[in-house]
Amino acid sequence: MVARALHLNLDDAWPNESLGLPLIDAREWGPHLRFSAPPQLIEQFYREHEVDLAAPFLLYGSGDFHYLTALRLRPIGEPIVLVSFDNHPDWDVRPPKWGCGGWVSRALELPHVRRASVWGCGNFECWWPHQIFGNRRAERAGILEVHPWADDRPVKDRQRKGAILRENWHEHFDRFLQILDRMSVYVTIDLDCLCAEQAITNWESGRFVITDLVQNPGMRVASNASLRNSIIRRFSYRRRTRFARSILKRCKISGHH
Repeated sequence: MVARALHLNLDDAWPNESLGLPLIDAREWGPHLRFSAPPQLIEQFYREHEVDLAAPFLLYGSGDFHYLTALRLRPIGEPIVLVSFDNHPDWDVRPPKWGCGGWVSRALELPHVRRASVWGCGNFECWWPHQIFGNRRAERAGILEVHPWADDRPVKDRQRKGAILRENWHEHFDRFLQILDRMSVYVTIDLDCLCAEQAITNWESGRFVITDLVQNPGMRVASNASLRNSIIRRFSYRRRTRFARSILKRCKISGHH
């Protein structure tokens, strides 16, 4: 039987005693999976933890394991839209095949993942010339959209497809939800999407605040939620625990399965 909520412990990043989630000790895998891993190792990990990865709410890892989300999507038995809140688009088409920077492309290879939408990209990867390494083919085909912050960009850059501002991103997100036509949505949150005042990260910090994610009515459309931690050890256990609890509560209130 698959647990409704689970903590897959890859590196002791989360204080499980205060979360009260069923715990799976996978720390022996942490060093092998951090950042990236060979396809053979990925398949071995999947075979060993396939049941655990199928938990509707999964809390796992620190920093460098977000790409495992593509494995979590495999067993879903219905068409879905992938929604990611992330400071990075994770759309790179260069090697390694399985790694932090390109997992969205792995997700789009699954036949039931009909579309991917990444919100809150704040680094350089969505802008010229770095965007040439992104999955522009999927973007042109309309199955991948990225929504980078353009507040500090030249005015002309605000015309980039998908560009958002702090003052209007809610409106863009609401319009996005309206076109989903009742499709199931998988939500994944990378904590580096949060601003530096609310999360200390080993990557660049984003611009969302916690209330953007836990109070946004649009979060209720999710049929699955995966929460990934991108914060280093000195980030307050109390704050990260409070955030995890708020997301878990939102999932329970919304009746997510």
